[in-house]
Amino acid sequence: MTSTDARGTQSVTPVQQPDEPESLLVGPEADVDPTVSVVMPTMNEEEGVAECIDLVKAAVRRSGYRTEVVISDDSTDRTPDIAREEGAVVVEPDEPGYGYAYRYAFARCRGEYIIIGDADTTYDFEQFPRLLKQVVEGDADMVMGSRLEGDIKDGAMPALHEHVGNPLLTKFLNVFYGAGVSDAHSGFRAFHADVLDELDLETTGMEFASEMIMDAGARDLTIKEIPITYHEREGEATLESFRDGWRHVRFMLLNAPNYLFSLPGAVLGIAGLSLLLSGTTGVTLGGVSLGTTAAITGSLLVLVGYQAANMGVFATLASDPIQRPNDVVTETVIQRMNLERLSTVGLVAFTAGALYLTWGAIGWATGNVALVAATPGHVIALTVMILGVQTVFNAFFMSAVDDRVSAA
Repeated sequence: MTSTDARGTQSVTPVQQPDEPESLLVGPEADVDPTVSVVMPTMNEEEGVAECIDLVKAAVRRSGYRTEVVISDDSTDRTPDIAREEGAVVVEPDEPGYGYAYRYAFARCRGEYIIIGDADTTYDFEQFPRLLKQVVEGDADMVMGSRLEGDIKDGAMPALHEHVGNPLLTKFLNVFYGAGVSDAHSGFRAFHADVLDELDLETTGMEFASEMIMDAGARDLTIKEIPITYHEREGEATLESFRDGWRHVRFMLLNAPNYLFSLPGAVLGIAGLSLLLSGTTGVTLGGVSLGTTAAITGSLLVLVGYQAANMGVFATLASDPIQRPNDVVTETVIQRMNLERLSTVGLVAFTAGALYLTWGAIGWATGNVALVAATPGHVIALTVMILGVQTVFNAFFMSAVDDRVSAA
């Protein structure tokens, strides 16, 4: 059955529990557990929290879901008092932060299903049964309300967020983590409470919104979206565009070392190796021989690329990222190469390069001009020596990181 709410949005009304409870919201003293927990983090939301709870009540009245509203509050105004008057359960996190507020509330939810959203009237909580429908039917692990695919009311979202910030961050998240969503930072979401047992949620700040989708995407959970209407907020906004946007980008990059380190390292290494080899084969570009200049440039690219790739290994060992690199090189180094093996490889490389340069030094001592002149071969030998030294030092550093992580 479809109906139209007070805001003019159509919704599908699932009939899950035909016996409507005596009270619209299930309180903490009720004998029966709620089916749905609606969680709202609040920080001085006295202007909008009552309206949001009333919208939940309207959804409960129409859908029949036994529902509790959990307000995770860090306010200095009347927000918690208003919420209690409206029948909500108010919890007060013992640490600050948007993400921590959600995690603190999740641990105290009693519902089988969880709805999350901000208590600033931007999300229409009367529509939560629409989000919940596919989760209840088993078609999705998580359902999100897409603002960018829906309707954004005038003044509800800054143009910079709507046309640049949110689309760009969503693109990053989809590429890095395979989430496949259109609005990664929509805060209106529904999921089964058991999903929290699968996700490893640790962040405390605004990047929590990204972490939930990143982890779900990396674990191949099914995420679906429905278009929603995004309304103008009541009260003062607490989001700082550039600071909070950078926190999301930083978090995404740090948890995808394959994109931050391994891939750039591979690209630089391949480009550098190509230039190195071109210097030894007499390849010309526009009639100009690439020669030693190309070899020197290639050497620099190889060295930078090699170190970047090593950073990917270190990051994987030290941080246990959400998107763990699965390329052959990184996996081989982590799984098969220990301090002794890597050190041996480094020493062999250093020795090979040193022998070649020693041969050149002998030529200088004996007056052999052909051996004295700088050639691409000398550049390659020096590059191999430096790679060998890097490998030895990286082996010891990797071993130290691995020992520390294992002891933690």
